[in-house]
Amino acid sequence: MSDVRRTVRTTALALAAAGLVAGIVAVPGTATAAATRYEAESAALSQGVVEANHLNYSGTGFVNGDNVVGSWVEFTVNAATAGTANLTVRYANGSAADRTADLAVNGTVVQAARSFPSTGNWDTWADSKVSVQLKAGANKVRLTSTTANGLANLDYLDADQQSTPPTGGPAVPFGSHQFAYAAGTLKPSGAQGTLDQQVLDKYNSWKSAFLKQNCGNGWYQVISPDADHPYVAEGQGYGMVITALMAGADPNAKAAFDGLLKFVLAHPSVNNKNLLAAEQDVNCKSVNGSDSATDGDMDVAYGLLLADRQWGSAGTYNYKDLAVKHINAIKASEVNPTTKLLLLGDWSSSGDQYYYVSRSSDWMIDHFRAFKKATGDAGWDAIRTAHQNLITSQQTKYAASTGLLADFVVNTNTTPKPAPGEVLESPNDGDYGWNACRDPWRIGADAVTSGDAASLASVRKMNSWIKSKTGGNANAIVSGYKLSGTAFDSGNDMAFTAPFAVAAMTDPGSQAWLDALWAKMVATPITPSVYYGGSVQLQTMIVASGNYWTP
Repeated sequence: MSDVRRTVRTTALALAAAGLVAGIVAVPGTATAAATRYEAESAALSQGVVEANHLNYSGTGFVNGDNVVGSWVEFTVNAATAGTANLTVRYANGSAADRTADLAVNGTVVQAARSFPSTGNWDTWADSKVSVQLKAGANKVRLTSTTANGLANLDYLDADQQSTPPTGGPAVPFGSHQFAYAAGTLKPSGAQGTLDQQVLDKYNSWKSAFLKQNCGNGWYQVISPDADHPYVAEGQGYGMVITALMAGADPNAKAAFDGLLKFVLAHPSVNNKNLLAAEQDVNCKSVNGSDSATDGDMDVAYGLLLADRQWGSAGTYNYKDLAVKHINAIKASEVNPTTKLLLLGDWSSSGDQYYYVSRSSDWMIDHFRAFKKATGDAGWDAIRTAHQNLITSQQTKYAASTGLLADFVVNTNTTPKPAPGEVLESPNDGDYGWNACRDPWRIGADAVTSGDAASLASVRKMNSWIKSKTGGNANAIVSGYKLSGTAFDSGNDMAFTAPFAVAAMTDPGSQAWLDALWAKMVATPITPSVYYGGSVQLQTMIVASGNYWTP
């Protein structure tokens, strides 16, 4: 059946911009109003008509646009305040073709060729949800057909809104871009609003998939279905950093952050109460020794510093005090005092076989800078320098042509070198594997925020190699390489692909390569069974879009 495409008229939508983020379940305790419905037959149209010749529509009819490129429907959305709004478009598409449409807000396309796939027939309707950034007052929200098939039939637009808008908003709301990156840093091509919207869409998916309240007590947890345990310290650290950075786009960010923090405080390490126990079971009980993992603690401390900057420390939690305690605990229990390099966790002590082993993905250079600033402890400068020197020497000695680092480095007290086989996790502990895959992101985040020469040099080596290795094809990145650059795995995972986007940002000659990596990330959905790759993907997109900053 070929439905003649046409379109609509105009209405005003009264909608609070602090509405729920699309695809996210409302947090208990957050006041929300029922969705307000705005019928498409009352909106503005170009090249289309209002009809009522199919079943199951709402109101008095629906909009049927002409079968042309450029037919459109435009709603006037009145927002009480600037911020994020959640819209649900009800549509029907009885054809086999995806009737894609550009979504524009106030004349700027924030989602190009948004998918409106087949619903099977013209009597069957489906919901398409999207979060958008609105200014205070009147906003023009337009859907424009991008193919000769025209738009799908449009029934209505629902707007969720928060009945009690939050007060005391974040100091650095997502999308405010208050902190410029180092001179010469690239960003993906396209309008900034489009990049921000693409990150927000991925955040919505990530939050829906992984941010849970499974164990009561007011706790939030980041669930990790593809890890050894349902809840791991790394995931809680990711969650705290992500929710703090997304504040302003997600009105529930502070509630989620505080719930994660409450979980962290309820699960201290047995060795140092100011660190986080590394693993919890399905009942949220700490297991496997209840000791710490350094990467999780690094992000927990960093997340607390972000929270202090966002919301201040005069509320339920003194974020700054907790951050300083956590930072001091990291230095006391997770830094080797001889080498000034990070230990694997607070369980490693002098005399054991792991005391002079360090994991490259823990070397978060920008975190060290933030820790020095927060505490005034010059020891963090020495710790940062020790890690940067080790990165440079490992690249020079063992990966001169690639810049790749090993998952684990051994003999850090004498002659540091890549692990000679399995040290902690796998026979590939001395290769660029499931830990080191984060290195271009971690080192690159410092390069783009600080402009540090050592970080820039290190991450540019990685970028130059991977761009050449793949011939600029983002689909050609595989899940594991020898330090020589030879692949040892043929799989593909965003944990390996996404971090190279941050590396690409540091090279003025890599715009096309960065754009290819960005397009790959945008096109790759967050899969609920793949917490690790999805979490790395989202955080990389936050950095690449210009929305990352150091407290």
